[in-house]
Amino acid sequence: VQLQASGGGLAQPGESLRLSCTTSGSTLDSYAIGWIRQAPGKEREGVSLIRLGDGRTYHRDSVKGRFTISRETKNTVSLQMNNLKFEDTAVYYCATANYGSTLEIGDWWWDFGPWGLGTLVTVSS
Repeated sequence: VQLQASGGGLAQPGESLRLSCTTSGSTLDSYAIGWIRQAPGKEREGVSLIRLGDGRTYHRDSVKGRFTISRETKNTVSLQMNNLKFEDTAVYYCATANYGSTLEIGDWWWDFGPWGLGTLVTVSS
């Protein structure tokens, strides 16, 4: 299942943005949904993840206390990003996820399904 990320934009440091991850028509039924980002010239990195069965969440250390991932509806997962920093600037993608070895989020390694075009978040003063 390919998911679509949306909600990116321009924000100043300290401001907030809310990203959405949706699947058209069908219910999200994967083990987990993860957010991944890629900044210009950098490797892709895992950001936040939610296990759909029990709602347990995982975050990379640099976003803990600032980002919240939650399931909004049967086919939407959101990423609330508060107190944005310059280093949060990146293209954000969402994808289905399961335990694996591709990217680390919250001390666990995950594999991801196909991700779509992503949504650009730019933090600038």
